[in-house]
Amino acid sequence: MRASRHAASPLAYGEPEPMRQFLTLGLLWFSAIGCGLLAGIYFAFSTFVMAALARIGPAQGIVAMNSINVEIVKSLFLPLFLGTTLASAALAVLAFFRWGEPGAIAMLTGGLIFALGMFGVTMIFNVPLNDALAAVDPASTEGASIWTRYLKEWTFWNHVRTIASAVSTAAFVLALVARIQR
Repeated sequence: MRASRHAASPLAYGEPEPMRQFLTLGLLWFSAIGCGLLAGIYFAFSTFVMAALARIGPAQGIVAMNSINVEIVKSLFLPLFLGTTLASAALAVLAFFRWGEPGAIAMLTGGLIFALGMFGVTMIFNVPLNDALAAVDPASTEGASIWTRYLKEWTFWNHVRTIASAVSTAAFVLALVARIQR
């Protein structure tokens, strides 16, 4: 009875039930892995990278961080960052349409936390801080002042991204378990 209820649902969009389930499970797996990888990257910055950069002095720290910021957008990080964000947002939207299905609350929770706590925080706080750092002369007094502020603020917001990514990973794993066990 359960399968026929879903197959007859107007929210099925003409897709057969197995295809819908395959798509949802694929998005959940991708999002769980992507969020976990991003949580690990952010965790590394929060726990030792920023502390190491703080020890080498403002001018060297600024140059190193600016170099990291240039390289990171050329690496596989960017497709992972964007792909995971899109997949997580899609899961949040799907959760509304599949509210009665197992794992919907976890899908919504994971998607919203990731979209707001990782992507939103990155765009609103971390990227502008990176831009300000890139615009300053590393050897100037202004550079030293911005670096001190940058270390505190950027790292704080990176902690938020770390936690949001880790919580989203857990939520997507819970949604996977709920969907697989049904």
